[in-house]
Amino acid sequence: MDSDTEDTKSQVENTEHPLGLEPLTKKAKKKKKRERPPVQAKVRVLNDHPEKIPPIVGYFPSGFDPQKNLDNDSESTNIKVYRNKKMPKRLQLVVSPNGSSVDFVGTSYSGEATAGQKCMYALGVFDKETHSLKVVPIAANKIFRLDPKVRGLEYSDKEPENSTPAELTAKERADKAREATLLWGTKSSIRKAKKIQALRQEGDPESQKELDLKLKNVLVNKQALESTEAHISRNIPPHDVSATTPEKAYPLEKIIPNVEWDYLQDIYNLLQQDGADFNGYPTFICNRIERLEKIKDESEKRKVCCIFSYINHLLKFKEQHTVDCSPSAKAHKIPSIVRHRFSLMFSLPDSKWLPIEKINLLICYILVLTLFSDEFRTSYVDIAKDLKLSLLPVRQHYESLGCKIVRDGRLYYATLPVPLHFPELKQKYKRKRT
Repeated sequence: MDSDTEDTKSQVENTEHPLGLEPLTKKAKKKKKRERPPVQAKVRVLNDHPEKIPPIVGYFPSGFDPQKNLDNDSESTNIKVYRNKKMPKRLQLVVSPNGSSVDFVGTSYSGEATAGQKCMYALGVFDKETHSLKVVPIAANKIFRLDPKVRGLEYSDKEPENSTPAELTAKERADKAREATLLWGTKSSIRKAKKIQALRQEGDPESQKELDLKLKNVLVNKQALESTEAHISRNIPPHDVSATTPEKAYPLEKIIPNVEWDYLQDIYNLLQQDGADFNGYPTFICNRIERLEKIKDESEKRKVCCIFSYINHLLKFKEQHTVDCSPSAKAHKIPSIVRHRFSLMFSLPDSKWLPIEKINLLICYILVLTLFSDEFRTSYVDIAKDLKLSLLPVRQHYESLGCKIVRDGRLYYATLPVPLHFPELKQKYKRKRT
């Protein structure tokens, strides 16, 4: 029985673990069951002292180990710490191994230390005997990266003599703000920043000098330039300032293109009929039908009829694009080629109504054609009624075209002297608020 029992124990002890592990002994089981008792430690947090440098923590990215070749008789590594007098938080750590021309330098104000940081570093020292834990903040709250640098060479990352950061000028601040806007701004802010930048480039003196040098070799037609500027600023039809006759002052072919004359025959065709009714036409045209019938030259009569027809289309186009449009104006049909040109010159694609500057330009076209129809001496009473304006604004429009107002009895007439002389444009000044 005893032998059987011993054999069974030996078999159990020699049985291998299914995973190939050795069975735990009694001592190992006791060690495993042991648990370290909790330690009650006193935690003491030390603050920075202005006259003392807190612990400095650094690392060697190059793999240098200052304790590898440490000799008991002599120190193999020399460590120095430099502090800025004006800014105490600016530190520099220099580790100089003996027998080497390479220094390991780390700073708290350049390189990796300038990266964004959202945490606080501290160094804890635990004393087992006294059961106390001292927590000390590290120097400058930075971990110094000790990069190797050859002794005697100058590096760009050295601290400048004046450690106080220089203030940015207004231009530099604006440039930085613009760059940030272009990178992270909204579409509207980016568009606005680009417009401001374009305006700055136009006002740049260097670019202005380059532009002046390029323009020196360009021949400028002063008369054409004056005519173009007057056309843009004065908002009047095409004209020639140097013309010697009223007919050439406002070229008729530029006001009524040649391709449109064939579509302006309605009044001439109506004159060929007996008992023609012109009640649907403006007052200016109705008052001149009798004089029109007395013209014997058919080509001249056809020309004046086309001018009257063009005036009628302009008046109807103006009325169709206003709020108080009459039923006759709504029913009026303008030839498609003429309407297309009117839309290009006077209307806006996104608006049904005509803007003020386009209405003034349209009125100027009408008044120039009235001068042609009346041989450049016209009374503006009836055309003012058709334009639904008083006499004063119509007179001002004539004067803006270079006309001279003369009086004959009780009536006032607009004439066109040559060469053209325009009144000086008066700039409107805004009143300063007090």
